[in-house]
Amino acid sequence: MKKLLFAICISASAFSFAQDYSVPAASPRQKVEQQFSMSKISIDYGRPGVKGRKIFGELVPYGQVWRAGANSSTKVTFGQAVNFGGKMVPAGTYGLFIIPTEKDWKVILNKDFQQWGAYTYDAKNDVVDVTVPVNKLADKQEWFEITINPTDENSGNLVIKWDMLQAEVALKPAKPEAVTKIAEKLKEIKKIESDAAKAKS
Repeated sequence: MKKLLFAICISASAFSFAQDYSVPAASPRQKVEQQFSMSKISIDYGRPGVKGRKIFGELVPYGQVWRAGANSSTKVTFGQAVNFGGKMVPAGTYGLFIIPTEKDWKVILNKDFQQWGAYTYDAKNDVVDVTVPVNKLADKQEWFEITINPTDENSGNLVIKWDMLQAEVALKPAKPEAVTKIAEKLKEIKKIESDAAKAKS
């Protein structure tokens, strides 16, 4: 009886442990969220490693659509309408895909953001695509990375890096004049609130 109770306790402990931990991922999932203009941009993607492999032109073939990461497709969510590399994109969530060549990458936003890899990718669902130059890095980027680098308070660059290559897509508010007016109005409201608080104290 004691042995049975001991076995049950061990099994319960193992189950509890398993719920708290998972098997290490070969391509860990990364979630990035950053303020952009009046809202936020979030990115959810898998991060494969180079691991001594030849990446572009072999593991990631030239001229073929790629999931821009690993495992399930990369998801990008815009909290407001944006100018994506010169093309307007409504607020929402999109699948991010890339068709690489030796000199440039076609970066695509697709309506289907819930697929595994790019196996069911359909160009008919593309919202926009922009072709940007690809540049060589001074140092190897072992793990695939997507970041947003601000260029000012209302714009930035979507930066994609892996192995020895990097590409950037410029991001701006779809209606910068409206954003400026809203920001000015918010500053006025905050000043009024601050003055009112000072008057009470």
